[in-house]
Amino acid sequence: MGAASGRLDADCQQRLAAMAADGVLKPQRLLSTPQGVHVRDGDGRDVLNLCANNYLGLADDPAVVAAAHEALDRWGYGLASVRFICGTQQVHAELEAALAAFLGTGDAVLFGSCFDANGGVFEALLDERDAVVSDALNHASIIDGIRLCKARRLRYANRDLAELEAALVAAGDARHRLVVTDGVFSMDGSLAPLREICALARRYDALVMVDDSHGVGVVGPTGRGTPELAGVAEQVDILTGTLGKALGGASGGYVAASGSVAALLRQRARPYLFSNSVPPPVAATSLAVLGMLEGRAALRADLAARARQFRTAMTAAGFDLLPGDHPIVPVMFGDAALAGAVAAALWERGVYAVAFSYPVVPVGQARIRVQLSAAHSEDDVATAVGAFVQARAAVG
Repeated sequence: MGAASGRLDADCQQRLAAMAADGVLKPQRLLSTPQGVHVRDGDGRDVLNLCANNYLGLADDPAVVAAAHEALDRWGYGLASVRFICGTQQVHAELEAALAAFLGTGDAVLFGSCFDANGGVFEALLDERDAVVSDALNHASIIDGIRLCKARRLRYANRDLAELEAALVAAGDARHRLVVTDGVFSMDGSLAPLREICALARRYDALVMVDDSHGVGVVGPTGRGTPELAGVAEQVDILTGTLGKALGGASGGYVAASGSVAALLRQRARPYLFSNSVPPPVAATSLAVLGMLEGRAALRADLAARARQFRTAMTAAGFDLLPGDHPIVPVMFGDAALAGAVAAALWERGVYAVAFSYPVVPVGQARIRVQLSAAHSEDDVATAVGAFVQARAAVG
């Protein structure tokens, strides 16, 4: 190891030690079982899982696993290619068509992840003549994607419609003005005011883009996400999302938009052009999951019931929760070290929930983010609340 490498290692160690001292070092827990509401850690201990994006409980659903086995036998393991060379199978085209039909758009384009989808969409569509107006609490992938394009960047405070309108006025000379927002803000569980956002976009001749990674499959009468819930599905121009949360929890993302936008993304979006295709078993299983959603409407009702149960019991126990109806339930502690200590005490009691602090959330707003699943039972929720009460007492 050379001197330069030694200096780098020393710098990394110093920074890690500082993070540990501040209580913001993130432990990586080892699981020895498939994903589910009950998992086993590396020592074989049973743990109640409250931190997966497995909202509908489909990650280990027998029908989904069976579809994956069948897809592996039919389509193979991987394609060893990007899409435009020899990486497009019939199942990829079918999944894109099914996503577009489900979301009500002209077409859809698959990416390796929604991070890649958001990382590729802005640069491919916009240039220095354009402007992007972004919610301050948008996902990191949106922030990074905007940085990669040459469009003017404007930001408005989270869900602040007055600031959004001011930004649209300020960008009045742009060729294209694109308002971009998360549908569900992942750290807060709050929903974007899409009806009002779309009304402003119409008034100022702007486009609307929504990342609905935490909405599709969960939110709306038929699980089509926050635009459906707000009644503005036809007014949203670009939808991005993931296959890695409610829709089976594997991997992969997409952009759903008009046929011409999708066609241009296939030609210019760098993560699409230079990353391997979504693995065939994932594509085929995700297609099967889309077909299952209409027959699994009861899962959304179960999910909503478990979220209400948790919120009601935690509030009665004196915990500070951010308000909302989504299965993301932030339990607020403020202090990063305190949130981390409570999460560690929960882990000791067989409950897996993760603390989040700066820079993931603003300074002074540290929290434990709980995520409910349709597969959680009423007893699971009661156990979780009891563990929170015990952990709080243990930490003091």
